[in-house]
Amino acid sequence: MQGLMQDWPLLTHRIIDHAARIHGDREIVTRSVEGPIVRTTYAEMRKRALKVAQRLDREGIKLGDRVATIAWNTARHMETWYGIMGIGAVCHTVNPRLFPDQIAWIINHAQDRIVITDLTFIPVLEKIADNVPSVERYVVLTDKAHMPQTTLKNAVAYEDWIAEVDGDFKWKEFDENTAAAMCYTSGTTGDPKGVLYSHRSNVLHSLMANSGDALGATSKDTMLPVVPLFHANSWGIVFSAPAMGTKLVMPGPKLDGESVYELLSTEKVTYTAGVPTVWLMLLQHMEKNNLKLPDLKVVICGGSAMPRSMIKAFDDMGVEVRHAWGMTEMSPLGTVGALQSQFAQLKGDAKLDVLQMQGYAPFMVEMQITDDAGKELPWDGKTFGRLKVRGPAIAGAYYQVDKQILDENGYFDTGDVATIDKYGYMRITDRSKDVIKSGGEWISSIDLENLAVGHPQVAEAAVIGVFHPKWDERPLLIIQPKEGQTVTRDDILQYMDGKIAKWWMPDDVVFVDSIPHTATGKILKTALRDQFKDYSLPTAAA
Repeated sequence: MQGLMQDWPLLTHRIIDHAARIHGDREIVTRSVEGPIVRTTYAEMRKRALKVAQRLDREGIKLGDRVATIAWNTARHMETWYGIMGIGAVCHTVNPRLFPDQIAWIINHAQDRIVITDLTFIPVLEKIADNVPSVERYVVLTDKAHMPQTTLKNAVAYEDWIAEVDGDFKWKEFDENTAAAMCYTSGTTGDPKGVLYSHRSNVLHSLMANSGDALGATSKDTMLPVVPLFHANSWGIVFSAPAMGTKLVMPGPKLDGESVYELLSTEKVTYTAGVPTVWLMLLQHMEKNNLKLPDLKVVICGGSAMPRSMIKAFDDMGVEVRHAWGMTEMSPLGTVGALQSQFAQLKGDAKLDVLQMQGYAPFMVEMQITDDAGKELPWDGKTFGRLKVRGPAIAGAYYQVDKQILDENGYFDTGDVATIDKYGYMRITDRSKDVIKSGGEWISSIDLENLAVGHPQVAEAAVIGVFHPKWDERPLLIIQPKEGQTVTRDDILQYMDGKIAKWWMPDDVVFVDSIPHTATGKILKTALRDQFKDYSLPTAAA
């Protein structure tokens, strides 16, 4: 016997319909690429998204066609998402921080027909335009007054483009499992891989994200997503915020500490989300200028591990820190580190011990850890294992890749090594390719990095495994000191002594002017391994 409920497909444009109907006057504030602060509302965004849909339909974009966006966090960018998806086309967010050849490869693999872009990225696209034959037109997210001369094919200013239609248009009808959006992984091993989200997965993910212990913003809150829309499905915020009627503040191209602080302060932001490098710049700006953020309630941090010292800095300000973990393949939410009831009263180091973990899975994410043979390991908070996940917003395959990515039980291997404790709190100890294997035992590079960056004179730290004739690999600690600060090898090792097992201690410390990062802001360990491939540890001769 089946239930007798209505057939109501889970489609992403129903989210913006709801936002316009119930929260129509709630603002979306943007620091525009052109410069000024621009304000709109959910009701107005829906009207403009319908114009985008109508204009794409007139352009001949059909169900399943790919439309690329290469743009900053702005209201214009966000409304194109809903317009593209609303006709059953696929919104393909492209990371502009990739190398031009990588951008061309991704556009060609996706076979994008139209590219919607910001003024910033016109020069990059002009360089690769001859190498992306599938692209029929470029739409520049600006108005006629700011539209530059360009050699891009059939280029048009966005405002002129949507002005050609009247918005008297209805969303298309299609199955909820229809592809809605596409995002390529950063491709740390081999070519980037396309993750293809469905309308259903995006709607379910937004419900997951809006649970109280996840992102948890409400209609009374103001959210500033520092995480770019082109990173891992915008962490789902493009869907979760309007679903709740949360006011949005879009930072545009300016992500430095001063600019982010200005928006957090003037717009009285209560929730914000981004990667540790952004929060580092914000905290440094606040410390330097003796500034406060009395309205800020919650900081969600993901992308890479949040150093303990950073968590403490926000906690000391009375701001709740929620460490998050996820992947492009997971839409991306996997775990969030809210405090469960048994930890709610913790203070000091005991509280930081919990907050430093990546948190526990919300409903709709199932997790397990296994050994290399696939045997499930215990949730004791100590046993390391391969982290595997399954759920309705987790990839089951890559776009146009004929390779099985799930195990026999339907789990996806994340490539991370982790522990899980009896309360379900997960702690990433490494990427499987980054873990240091010393004498048959594993050393977590992440734990060492988080410890080292707690030193007051350290800006950033990275740890890689370097060849050792006896132990196979030993940790080399690479330090980028804070600007104008001087710190020595002995200073660092003395600071770390006693805080970790003796055999985990780095065999050496080197200092660099800067640590390389990937296009998604993570430490580029492949470059560091290449840079130090011939490095000889002082213990190697012992």
